Amino acid sequence: MKFLENNKFNVLNGALSSECEGYRLDGRLESYSCKMTSSDKKLFKNVMQGMDGGSGPNDLHALSPPQSVLSRSPSRHVSGHSLSSDDGAGYLCDTISTKSLFYLISTLNDSFAEYDFSDSKGDEFSKEPNLQSVMTAIDTQLTPLIPGYDSLKPDMWAAIDEEISLAECDAIYSYNPDLSSDPFGESGQIWGFNYFFYNKKRKRIVFFSCRCSTNYLDLEGEDESYDLGYSTADMSYDDTADMD
Repeated sequence: MKFLENNKFNVLNGALSSECEGYRLDGRLESYSCKMTSSDKKLFKNVMQGMDGGSGPNDLHALSPPQSVLSRSPSRHVSGHSLSSDDGAGYLCDTISTKSLFYLISTLNDSFAEYDFSDSKGDEFSKEPNLQSVMTAIDTQLTPLIPGYDSLKPDMWAAIDEEISLAECDAIYSYNPDLSSDPFGESGQIWGFNYFFYNKKRKRIVFFSCRCSTNYLDLEGEDESYDLGYSTADMSYDDTADMD
């Protein structure tokens, strides 16, 4: 995997990261080439060997249902892939090849270099049903938090489309993290989303990640309730909004 510099993304990332009284927003748009380097090939071999019983590059792994089909009980979102018998009932889970799963894992490793996602499994990821649902989820999350987002939104989606060609994407995946062992488990986390726009023809992934956290430095012991449309009593990890 190779990080691809994108000046438009650099500008957008400034707007997607902000800090003010009550909350902190940390967003990033990044582009990666899926062409493997020599170190990637070595890691890929290790990942395949580390999977249960070993795995070939084209073997398939079950994904979790997309968040849009799961209930929104806070207790179920503490662990992104813990499902009750009723969650996703009747949903036929998607699958992903070992090689494509490796691309997602490598993207996370490159984006969050201080963490190691090499042991991540297929059930920590989901395949989203369609582009429009993902766009709606992202816009719904960011609109109340970024001043002037309605003006920013067209330029943001145009820049993403220019980099990855949204209409030609083979799939959009999301990461449903284990909150106890990665950056999404940091104290004060309110919500977050992580989307991978994968274009096989271009051999490229655009990674869109965003986290909203409480800003403890500004709270000074005050009650942790903010004008974000909900209170901390309802806080849970949620990487999508309500979808069609």
